[in-house]
This record gives sequence, structure tokens and C-alpha cells, in this order.
Amino acid sequence: MGYKTIYTEVEVDIEMSDFETEDLIDELESRGALPVEGQYNAKELVEQIYNHRQRGRDYQRELEQLFYSVLGRIV
Repeated sequence: MGYKTIYTEVEVDIEMSDFETEDLIDELESRGALPVEGQYNAKELVEQIYNHRQRGRDYQRELEQLFYSVLGRIV
């Protein structure tokens, strides 16, 4: 009896808690789906934007830094 290799697609329900966090991060990294870790902390940038907005100051620079920090590109 001969063997053949067959490729197919299967839909399976899984419990995400069955996977280790590090394995999930590795998978996202391999897909290029993780935000770029830059020199800016996203939470700090949001706080700066909030404070500038409350004081009526321009916050465009911080907003662009936030975009780059989270998306990895300038919008």
C-alpha cells in the first residue's frame, strides 16, 4: 500500500489559556504582528497628550510619537 501526502484545512476550537504567553508572543513576532518597541513608552505619551490637551497646548509631536511607538510607522 502506497502513502500519499494530502494537505487540508481543519477548524478546531481551542482554549487560548492552554498556550504559554511566551509561545503566543513568539508566534506574533514571527508574523510581524507585534507593535514596535521604540524609545517611547505609549502610556507616558498618552499622559503627555492628555496633559497638553487639557492645557490647550499643541500635542501633535507626541501623537506622532505614539503612532510610531504602537504602529511602527508615522501616519
